Amino acid sequence: MPKYMIRTDDIRKMSREERLAKLRELQEELVKLRLKAAVGTLENPGAIRAIRKTIARILTVMREEELAEKKGKS
Repeated sequence: MPKYMIRTDDIRKMSREERLAKLRELQEELVKLRLKAAVGTLENPGAIRAIRKTIARILTVMREEELAEKKGKS
Protein backbone atom coordinates (compact mmCIF):
# COMPACT_ATOMS: atom_id res chain seq x y z
CA MET A 1 0.00 0.00 0.00
CA PRO A 2 1.43 3.43 -0.94
CA LYS A 3 2.50 5.75 1.86
CA TYR A 4 -0.31 8.21 1.16
CA MET A 5 -3.09 5.64 1.59
CA ILE A 6 -4.03 5.18 5.24
CA ARG A 7 -6.94 3.15 6.53
CA THR A 8 -9.47 4.78 8.85
CA ASP A 9 -8.62 2.34 11.65
CA ASP A 10 -4.98 3.42 11.50
CA ILE A 11 -5.99 7.09 11.56
CA ARG A 12 -8.10 6.52 14.68
CA LYS A 13 -5.09 4.93 16.43
CA MET A 14 -2.94 8.02 15.82
CA SER A 15 -2.61 10.78 18.38
CA ARG A 16 -3.93 14.24 17.54
CA GLU A 17 -0.39 15.51 16.91
CA GLU A 18 0.40 12.59 14.60
CA ARG A 19 -2.79 13.25 12.64
CA LEU A 20 -1.99 16.93 12.24
CA ALA A 21 1.56 16.13 11.10
CA LYS A 22 0.29 13.56 8.58
CA LEU A 23 -2.35 16.02 7.36
CA ARG A 24 0.30 18.70 6.71
CA GLU A 25 2.54 16.16 4.97
CA LEU A 26 -0.27 14.98 2.69
CA GLN A 27 -1.33 18.53 1.85
CA GLU A 28 2.25 19.37 0.84
CA GLU A 29 2.44 16.22 -1.28
CA LEU A 30 -0.87 17.12 -2.94
CA VAL A 31 0.47 20.54 -3.92
CA LYS A 32 3.58 18.92 -5.43
CA LEU A 33 1.50 16.42 -7.40
CA ARG A 34 -0.85 19.11 -8.69
CA LEU A 35 2.15 21.09 -9.87
CA LYS A 36 3.51 18.03 -11.67
CA ALA A 37 0.09 17.45 -13.23
CA ALA A 38 0.01 21.04 -14.50
CA VAL A 39 3.46 20.65 -16.04
CA GLY A 40 2.57 17.26 -17.47
CA THR A 41 5.17 15.13 -15.68
CA LEU A 42 2.82 13.30 -13.31
CA GLU A 43 3.55 9.56 -13.33
CA ASN A 44 0.57 8.32 -11.30
CA PRO A 45 -2.59 10.40 -11.78
CA GLY A 46 -4.48 8.23 -9.28
CA ALA A 47 -2.21 9.44 -6.49
CA ILE A 48 -3.96 12.82 -6.38
CA ARG A 49 -7.33 11.21 -5.79
CA ALA A 50 -5.93 8.83 -3.16
CA ILE A 51 -4.29 11.68 -1.24
CA ARG A 52 -7.48 13.75 -1.34
CA LYS A 53 -9.44 10.79 0.06
CA THR A 54 -6.91 10.24 2.83
CA ILE A 55 -7.00 13.93 3.76
CA ALA A 56 -10.80 13.70 3.93
CA ARG A 57 -10.56 10.62 6.18
CA ILE A 58 -8.23 12.41 8.58
CA LEU A 59 -10.45 15.49 8.72
CA THR A 60 -13.52 13.32 9.27
CA VAL A 61 -11.97 11.46 12.20
CA MET A 62 -10.82 14.75 13.73
CA ARG A 63 -14.32 16.21 13.40
CA GLU A 64 -15.90 13.08 14.92
CA GLU A 65 -13.62 13.38 17.94
CA GLU A 66 -14.36 17.09 18.25
CA LEU A 67 -18.10 16.40 18.29
CA ALA A 68 -17.67 13.57 20.79
CA GLU A 69 -15.78 15.93 23.12
CA LYS A 70 -18.51 18.55 22.87
CA LYS A 71 -21.19 15.94 23.54
CA GLY A 72 -19.28 14.67 26.57
CA LYS A 73 -19.04 18.19 28.05
CA SER A 74 -22.77 18.86 27.71
